[in-house]
Amino acid sequence: MTQSSPLSIDLKDVTKTYRGGVFALRGVSLQVHPGEIFGLLGPNGAGKSTLVKIMMTVVRPTTARGQVLGQPVGHNATLAKVGYLPEHHRFPPWLTGRQAVEFAGAMCKMPRKLRRRRTDELLDLVHMREWAGKRLGTYSKGMQQRIGLAASLVNDPQLVLLDEPTDGVDPVGRREIRDVLTQMREQGKSVLVNSHILSELELICDRVAILVQGLVARQGTVSSLTNSSRCYEIICRATPEIASTIDGVELESLADGRSLLRVQGDDPAVVQPILDQLRQADVIIESVLPKRESLEDLFVRSVTDPTTGVALDPGANRSSDCDVRTFGETSSKTPPPAPPVGGGS
Repeated sequence: MTQSSPLSIDLKDVTKTYRGGVFALRGVSLQVHPGEIFGLLGPNGAGKSTLVKIMMTVVRPTTARGQVLGQPVGHNATLAKVGYLPEHHRFPPWLTGRQAVEFAGAMCKMPRKLRRRRTDELLDLVHMREWAGKRLGTYSKGMQQRIGLAASLVNDPQLVLLDEPTDGVDPVGRREIRDVLTQMREQGKSVLVNSHILSELELICDRVAILVQGLVARQGTVSSLTNSSRCYEIICRATPEIASTIDGVELESLADGRSLLRVQGDDPAVVQPILDQLRQADVIIESVLPKRESLEDLFVRSVTDPTTGVALDPGANRSSDCDVRTFGETSSKTPPPAPPVGGGS
């Protein structure tokens, strides 16, 4: 018997190889804790949606070890405790918003009275009660996303997998969706969310993983990942010729003729020698500000080849000599190594 895991998601060495030798996932391992919002980042083709579909048994992995809610991946009874909002989901346009949510409840075998009550609660939660009687074909993309979110929560899941939940949603709607996810976290539920809107994930996620070419390039809390790249920015009235003589800085010439000097490090002591050099050159120093790398900065650095400065090919990797195995089989051939990922973690 497999020992139950206290983690909501505990995946180890998940791989997926499509026909033709395309490696979508090369050995992904990640963990999501109860009561946690976990963000999965990566460029298009990095394998994010494939990983989520494997957990929902929509896609069969080539190899996989791990558990979802303490049971092996694909355990039928456990899937009933998971909510799922796929990317580019489509409802029949002739259904009303209420009918779409109730239909999701019926698919979960909820009694009619319960699913009607639950539908009313969720329509209020996603602020769609006023439009509940309108046909989905008349909805905007953002409104359809709200109904999709409601449908994914109809079974009161312990774990929710959301693939681009704020796609097409306006800023007010994104804030309301953040509030919904925060409520779920407060209830001890777990959320794994894929999104390209990095600023949204930075606001709400407890931890994130950055997926690059089917591999986890970085994983951790937002603060721990971004705090590793702190710096000081000095804005001064120095000509490019003078500024270029200062050692240990990154130089950027501003449009108004001023210079921006960037000094890596989080200790104030690292910036003092730079300031001394500027003063000795009679340079007017206008500001010295500590800066922390944003999640977007970290993401860009993660998908950039540090040796060339060029963005890595975001798509899955192809190899002509690989073979495709079915779930549970092992292959003597392993995915080729990915190109180097920008920066250290």
